[in-house]
Amino acid sequence: VCVSAPRVRVPSPRGRLCGPSPSAASCRVTRVKRLSVSELNELLEEIETAIKEYSEELVQQLALRDELEFEKEVKNSFISVLIEVQNKQKEHKETAKKKKKLKNGSSQNGKNERSHMPGTYLTTVIPYEKKNGPPSVEDLQILTKILRAMKEDSEKVPSLLTDYILKVLCPT
Repeated sequence: VCVSAPRVRVPSPRGRLCGPSPSAASCRVTRVKRLSVSELNELLEEIETAIKEYSEELVQQLALRDELEFEKEVKNSFISVLIEVQNKQKEHKETAKKKKKLKNGSSQNGKNERSHMPGTYLTTVIPYEKKNGPPSVEDLQILTKILRAMKEDSEKVPSLLTDYILKVLCPT
């Protein structure tokens, strides 16, 4: 059995440290075979401590990585939806200009079946209060939800906007 201890340099039988050469493993095995039971137990404790420390560090680093990946996804989602809404607003504006030109040339007697005019919520302005840093992940999630509703011209926009104002801009 070949035992390799992290951060532990085992002296070779000649008194020098074993290096990373192919014979280093056999050097360590030979040295470990010569250790007493108490020395083996001490080495085992050192290895177990190192494993525990490395495991804790790994868990912390993985959690941080997951957190950063989630933050990146939220930010990318926000940017994508914002661009989509801006493009849709631009299209809506151009369409409205064309309709206005056509409307000026003829009168319109037909009625719209929808409860609101198309594009009503697309032109919504979201109030934003600039803070010391960038918006939090939670704020971006709320803003993304509002933007998605705006993009779909959903009737949920007023309630989402009200919730945002009450919870984020004017918390009690």
